[in-house]
Amino acid sequence: MSMFDKLAEVEARYAALETQLADPEVLAKQQTFQKLAKERADIADIVDNYRSYKQTVKALEENAPLLRESDAEMRAMAREEETRLSAERTTLEERLKVLLLPKDPNDEKNIVLEIRGGTGGEEAALFARDLFRMYCRYAERKRWTLEILSLSESSSGGIKEVVAMISAPPGGRVYSELKYESGVHRVQRVPETEAQGRIHTSAATVAVLPEAEDVDVKIEEKDLRIEVMRSGGPGGQSVNTTDSAVQIMHIPSGIIVRCQQEKSQHKNRSMAMRILRSKLLDIEREKQETAEREARRAQVKSGDRSEKIRTYNFPQDRLTDHRIGLTKHNLPKLLDGDVQDMIDALRAHYQAEALKGSQ
Repeated sequence: MSMFDKLAEVEARYAALETQLADPEVLAKQQTFQKLAKERADIADIVDNYRSYKQTVKALEENAPLLRESDAEMRAMAREEETRLSAERTTLEERLKVLLLPKDPNDEKNIVLEIRGGTGGEEAALFARDLFRMYCRYAERKRWTLEILSLSESSSGGIKEVVAMISAPPGGRVYSELKYESGVHRVQRVPETEAQGRIHTSAATVAVLPEAEDVDVKIEEKDLRIEVMRSGGPGGQSVNTTDSAVQIMHIPSGIIVRCQQEKSQHKNRSMAMRILRSKLLDIEREKQETAEREARRAQVKSGDRSEKIRTYNFPQDRLTDHRIGLTKHNLPKLLDGDVQDMIDALRAHYQAEALKGSQ
């Protein structure tokens, strides 16, 4: 089936949905109405662009006779219009190709963000803190909500490990924006504790997990080992005197999750389960992607966490993403959350790779 056959089918489906949504019987069934409304919203962008494409093609056809006019000025105007409309048609064609790519079912999900200090000791923990602040500021710019689920700080004020939930209203597409951030982030700079001014290289790992709903992952109670304990802060300092911290081990996978941010044991358990579900969903997603890559070599990677994806070089005031060879300057601004250009470039790159694989 050609691209335009698919587009015609999508447009016909959109028209059918509009008819159904206007039906009083459908309006009376709220659950059915919401399901159909969501389906219509999911394809609305495709239909809008396809209709714009058809209007542009029609305008080109209507402009063609003017190119043969005897009046030289009229022909010149027609050539200018043809150039403009041809460029518009090409742009719409490329946009439609991207819109027709298979959707990542996780794109509209909220995320669980994990950042851990890696190689480099205290400097790695300080870098992890800087990365976490970068994502916090980015979330603020997007008007998303960030909730810390688990936090372990170092003695210097850095972060050994932080787990946070980033959520948005429906349509926020948090995972779609941040899914390419997973991987090893490397920093090159002079640590605050370095007396001789030598540049050190440290690293932190970032994991972006789509939040799993109850329906996404089934967890059996018999597969869990749950322990409660007193919360502790940096250096073993007591945070509270009740057994509110919760540690959950998923026996089949060996995954251990610990939450201590809340004073309520019930809330900590709920948070820990949210993290666990997301981790298990991510394992299933990794398995599926591995199988797809083996079956189809052109499959686009989603970002292997074991590879170094980005370097933050302070002496040269630059950030380089090694996957797409893109370099940006002004690190203070970037670490303040101004990374939309980088995120957009990554999305465009992987969309282009997906288009190659689909041809």
